[in-house]
Amino acid sequence: MRVLVIGAGNMGLTYAESMSKSNLLKKKLMIFDNSPEKTTSLKKVSHFEVYDKLEEALPKADLIFVAVKPYHCEDLFKNIKEFLSEDQIIISIMAGVTIGTMQEALGIHKVVRAMPNLPAQIGKGVTSFTASKEVSRIELLTIESLLDTTGRSIYVSTEKFIDASTGISGSGPAYVFYFMQSMMEAALKMGFSTNDSKVLVSKTFEGAVDLFNQSDLSPNSWMDRVASKGGTTRAALDSMEDNNVKELIKEAAYSAFNRAVELGKEK
Repeated sequence: MRVLVIGAGNMGLTYAESMSKSNLLKKKLMIFDNSPEKTTSLKKVSHFEVYDKLEEALPKADLIFVAVKPYHCEDLFKNIKEFLSEDQIIISIMAGVTIGTMQEALGIHKVVRAMPNLPAQIGKGVTSFTASKEVSRIELLTIESLLDTTGRSIYVSTEKFIDASTGISGSGPAYVFYFMQSMMEAALKMGFSTNDSKVLVSKTFEGAVDLFNQSDLSPNSWMDRVASKGGTTRAALDSMEDNNVKELIKEAAYSAFNRAVELGKEK
């Protein structure tokens, strides 16, 4: 099995590094980027087989990861279509580009659409993925193993859930950072130093997530354990409820979901 990654940006390079360092590939991972500077840098990495021309790499690949910005996909598809074969599988991590769009533009049928998130960079990512009916179960298991090199992967039945994953896990880290930034600003206003504010907030998030993952309790149950009637935590939670924070967070997630759907229609 030979794997080619097209696009060595943050996410493309993350997958390339993770797959290369796993025991899944028998030969070096192939990689291409259209930036001469990036290509020069990639050639210094011993575990990559770097290509200057896609037409030289494409015929050798069994699995092709497409990790370019969605607005670059139209030009890319035109350039690579003639070099693809029916047996090859395209795995796209481009937001909003549908399986049907890729099948039509590339003239092939085996397409997987995946939605990763930023923590993949440290092996803590979660990737949802789905595939066209032409991708076999065995092929899906292989792809799942490759996606798992960056954390966890979840197979979903339809592309609707890929768009929904964009609103939850894909964009989700930004929501967490938004909340963290707000708490850090509150800590600074209370008089804590920048470093102490960062430690207080980051360790609070880390500890809360670990507690959640190591038990079967729901977030509501954990909130009830922390918040006693008439106490400080209850005052904070009541303030959030009064200001409709929960509904605003839901609306934000749906905004990302709806935008993912719109992007698919624009292609």
